[in-house]
Amino acid sequence: MVDSTNVLTGVLEAKCSAAPLVVLAAGTGVERRGSAAFQELDQMSFIAPLVTWAHRVDHPNRVPAALQRAWLVAQHGVPGPVYVELPDHLLTAEIERAFPWRVNAETSMAYKSSVSSPALDAVRAARRPVLLVGGGARHRNDAHSIERFADRLGAALLVTASGRGSVDENHERFLGLSGLYLRPQAAELLRDSDLVIALGSRLEETATYGWPQLPVVQVNIAAEEFSAEFPGHTVVGDVAAVVAHWSSMMDTHEPDPGWLMRIAETRAAIVAEAKTETSVIAGLLTTLGDVLPEDRILVQENGLQDMWSYFFPFFTCPAEAGSIVPSEQTSLGFGAAAAGGVALAAPGRQVVAFVGDGAFAMVDADLETVARHGLGVLYVVLCNGGYGWLQAQLEQRRLNGERFEFAGGGFPPNRFDGLSQVHYTVLEDPGDCGPVLRHAVEVCAQGRVSVVYVPVELADRPPGLSEIDYSVPQ
Repeated sequence: MVDSTNVLTGVLEAKCSAAPLVVLAAGTGVERRGSAAFQELDQMSFIAPLVTWAHRVDHPNRVPAALQRAWLVAQHGVPGPVYVELPDHLLTAEIERAFPWRVNAETSMAYKSSVSSPALDAVRAARRPVLLVGGGARHRNDAHSIERFADRLGAALLVTASGRGSVDENHERFLGLSGLYLRPQAAELLRDSDLVIALGSRLEETATYGWPQLPVVQVNIAAEEFSAEFPGHTVVGDVAAVVAHWSSMMDTHEPDPGWLMRIAETRAAIVAEAKTETSVIAGLLTTLGDVLPEDRILVQENGLQDMWSYFFPFFTCPAEAGSIVPSEQTSLGFGAAAAGGVALAAPGRQVVAFVGDGAFAMVDADLETVARHGLGVLYVVLCNGGYGWLQAQLEQRRLNGERFEFAGGGFPPNRFDGLSQVHYTVLEDPGDCGPVLRHAVEVCAQGRVSVVYVPVELADRPPGLSEIDYSVPQ
């Protein structure tokens, strides 16, 4: 049970990330509603626009059905948050359930179209295809059918930020994240593509930033998920089912050898350039990827310097790995707070939150709770002394230092000395990165939280992001 006003940020994240969430909230009892009762508020009105379904239960007999429907709606179709209000008068009521819970509906994986359809014809005809995998493909690729489909097509593989963890980023034709995070070599290849096939993506602005006007075949579970900003065909269906059907229709398809060579050369060029990168943060990420187990789960923020983790190949998510990212709303502190929940939901897997010190400060008070539950989260905290993105905006407008600064150096205050469940260290020398991170992972394996502070210069920014102005519409 939650305070409805406190849960709004999490509900917004779940809505934009298409993550299933059931919110159970208290409310004013029916006998006192409208009487200016203590803390009375029309919670339904302000939360309804943010959820897939909002419902108030006023009779105890309706509680089981409402809860069952809440779980069904949250998980199926386009997943998302639902809200169920249980007013105070139900707290002492006797609730009877007349039948077993049925909170999971069967999902039909069948997808049928004619042997020749406009979308399939476009896919077959493409000689220079690019496959873009979005968050709607999460949990739809357990058998790696998307990678096999890419092999059959001879397509380059890109993901959106929310699509990370859906495909193996060690695949030989994987070229990184699309849009804002696309490396220049991959952007050049994309410009020469003749078709993008978008699987489970809304094609939001960050995923398509800098794109040329290309034809796009879109596959989504529901029509409201489609973008109308690009020419091309749309297919309503489950990603796994559509990919399986299309693959079965392409037995005779021969990928273009020249395009395959171009993709290989592009990946090789990106990897080679990365080896010359002198950024402390890029080196930190590379070492972190080497130290962590293959099934690690990366929880990301979306500030300024922590966005290095979005750039291939500094930190990759292999087939066994997972990734949790903020929605396009990018609520500050989302990753730092979410890491505890991720660890609770995935026991036995190492969770690492890669965050800035501004975001980390947002959840400072919650860290004790994560520690006391023995969740073993590794927090790698980039410390530039504040809010790097805001400071970069000041500098971009040549306002730096006129009235105030958002990032002035130094570390957040250390409040972990009294917490035996929290291991705290500062990476003073980048040359010690390997040993420090290995020890931090060992500490996490004991069920303790490990916090590694990394001093960074504000000038150590991901490539190209300093030139982007997000304060005005693109």
